Amino acid sequence: MTDQTLSQALALTPDDDGRLVAALTGAFSNASQAMPPEKGAPFGGLMAALAAAATRQGLGIETPLRSLTVQYLAAARFEPIAFVPTLLRGGRNIAYASVAAGQPDRPALQALATFGRDVAGPELTPLVAAAVPVDRIEPTPLNPMFGPWFTRYIEHRFESGPRLFGLNPPESPVLRVWMRTADAAPLDEARLLFLLDGVYPTYWTALPGPPTISASVDLRADLFGDLTPETSPDGWAFFEFRTMDLGGGWAVEDGVAFAPDGRPLAAVRQRRKLMPGR
Repeated sequence: MTDQTLSQALALTPDDDGRLVAALTGAFSNASQAMPPEKGAPFGGLMAALAAAATRQGLGIETPLRSLTVQYLAAARFEPIAFVPTLLRGGRNIAYASVAAGQPDRPALQALATFGRDVAGPELTPLVAAAVPVDRIEPTPLNPMFGPWFTRYIEHRFESGPRLFGLNPPESPVLRVWMRTADAAPLDEARLLFLLDGVYPTYWTALPGPPTISASVDLRADLFGDLTPETSPDGWAFFEFRTMDLGGGWAVEDGVAFAPDGRPLAAVRQRRKLMPGR
């Protein structure tokens, strides 16, 4: 396995065909650390962050990202992957783009992105974090027996513990956690997208172990405003995740991210396909 820094994993290099290429290694595998990284695939949050970065870098878009919808077509391999962004419609205040990513004979991802400027208008922010301050919570690293390889790049501080395997009642499958990337860099667009998929499925807190494994099918993130280095200089954001539905072999889970000052930053919805039990 080739180790990488997060900045290296998020880097995109143009190739001779005009595509943007990222190096995917087992360092960001979604497999448990109890298994070889090759047993898993590149982490979905990294793939989402790369899709947004490729769209912005390849098309020269500077306005804030408003939404990103990702479909995970197939598990990518741990090797270079090419991203090809396309501008669908661009204007002074809003732009629409798509991006496709894949490896030889393996389409891995397609995504749609919307970028838009802020304008003056009414404001309404009903989402409230009500979080315990991060400096009052001890670090709570994930158990490597189930914690994926990519979680080595995330610092977790769970508000009331990981709540795994039935510690949450079925009627309240909620997980509240502070997270930041392990490099403690200021929170930016790529790192927020990375962290929006930075914890295990919330339904694990309401079901008994062993964990029911699932694969991400699609993810939609809506960002509420431009991120600046002053939004979270130490990189922290508070997240509340909730299982909205579980049944028929599928799970739908929602999450909200908040800045340290309590301002809502983003909402995310993820659909997962449960894997058959062995």
